[in-house]
Amino acid sequence: MSSSTKKPKLQKIALLLAGAGLGIALSLSFNAVADKDAGGNPLPVEELRAFSTVFGLIKQSYVEPVEDKKLITEAIKGMVSGLDPHSTYLDADAFKDMQIQTQGEFGGLGIEVSMEDGLVRVVSPIEDTPAYRAGVKPGDFIAKIDETPVQGMSLNDAVTKMRGKIGTSVTLTMLRKGEGKPIIVTLKRAVIKVQSVKSKMAEPGYGYIRIAQFQEHTTENVAQALETLYKENKAPLKGLVLDLRNNPGGLLNGAVGVSASFLPKDALVVYTEGRTPDSKIKLTASKENYLRQNGKDDYFKNTPKDVKNVPLVVLVNGGSASASEIVAGALQDYKRAIVVGTQTFGKASVQTIMPIDNKTALKLTTARYFTPLGRSIQLKGITPDIEVEEAVLNGKEQSAFRIREADLGHRLDNPTDKDAGNKKAASETKAEIKVEIKKPKSNASDTAEENPRELASKNDYQLQQGLNILKVQQILQSKNVAAPVPAK
Repeated sequence: MSSSTKKPKLQKIALLLAGAGLGIALSLSFNAVADKDAGGNPLPVEELRAFSTVFGLIKQSYVEPVEDKKLITEAIKGMVSGLDPHSTYLDADAFKDMQIQTQGEFGGLGIEVSMEDGLVRVVSPIEDTPAYRAGVKPGDFIAKIDETPVQGMSLNDAVTKMRGKIGTSVTLTMLRKGEGKPIIVTLKRAVIKVQSVKSKMAEPGYGYIRIAQFQEHTTENVAQALETLYKENKAPLKGLVLDLRNNPGGLLNGAVGVSASFLPKDALVVYTEGRTPDSKIKLTASKENYLRQNGKDDYFKNTPKDVKNVPLVVLVNGGSASASEIVAGALQDYKRAIVVGTQTFGKASVQTIMPIDNKTALKLTTARYFTPLGRSIQLKGITPDIEVEEAVLNGKEQSAFRIREADLGHRLDNPTDKDAGNKKAASETKAEIKVEIKKPKSNASDTAEENPRELASKNDYQLQQGLNILKVQQILQSKNVAAPVPAK
């Protein structure tokens, strides 16, 4: 090819991600034309020559023949995996799975996972799935899938191996902190239908909405849940609990939409900063930033206006990541809600899905996100306004099993706090109010204790404390006394 031949423009579809673990979700999609002139960034000839030499030596001398495609694919995986925990190469199966998951239905076991120290670690089991019902817990390490050790597998390969034909079984050998021997469970693969939003009247006058993860329909489902709660209550709500615990993230526009349901119109929800112009965006509480179809009526058109002012508590914990942290951070910055629970995961990076061809893609970290007040929660997480520890079940504190962004290798640093991620510094980040919740002496049912995520359970200590906070607010408002919300 002559030097005068122009390079064709590469059309790429950029899909923003705000999730922790593999295939959490896709996000705002937009077309971006990349016309990068390589002239300003010459290729590293010496390094490419070394790559070519290694490629040739393997082809010539490795003990068994290796296909060119496999070598190139593994080289790409290695190149990306050394960047940060959330960038990865998506082969045909992984790319297809990621696209399917955004619609809330896919085949598998129902586990959100990440990779740590060569093992697959459970970020969170998805509710109402085979893994959830079998008792798989956040923080479990998967050591073997059937008879195959996970050590040495890529995360994509491990996920692919756990998936399969609906109705077939797979055996997982897991390691759990505090257990003296491996835990072995056999799960039957099923169609995983994730119900993103669930709601219920927790008590007369007090509504409860839980978001499992942010999907395509999450914003409109939250709008419907709000309408239903107000109809069931037959009066304005006295308070509302928004439960984001164990929500690993998902669609960025879903996070914007949920925030918009409680914030003034056009309020800044989140902004991102990266190296390229299309990675620098500001997302506000306007329908253009969360509607799935242009020109469609706003999901909140029929939502009671009182929603903008209803006393609000947001529940979070170490399993609340990325898109969940965007919502909690925005509502906290505007002092629109009291954030209750424990420190969140601490992921403040945005991934873009860049198709390589029709079947494969690159999931690449392209930006950092910031809360409306300019906070980066990377490695730090959201500090709750009122800290309420998770329940102690069977003598074991659930938060002890948590892994956070600061525990991952190759993690990005925090641009606004260089000490973030330092364990000593992180331990000094405290909520301004801390509430000790002890296990009650009365013998609650084993089922309730083993399933603290039952919808609006009376044995859910963090939820009950959240409701108590709302009741205190209600009393103070009736007496025209300002509620003691910790200042930021």
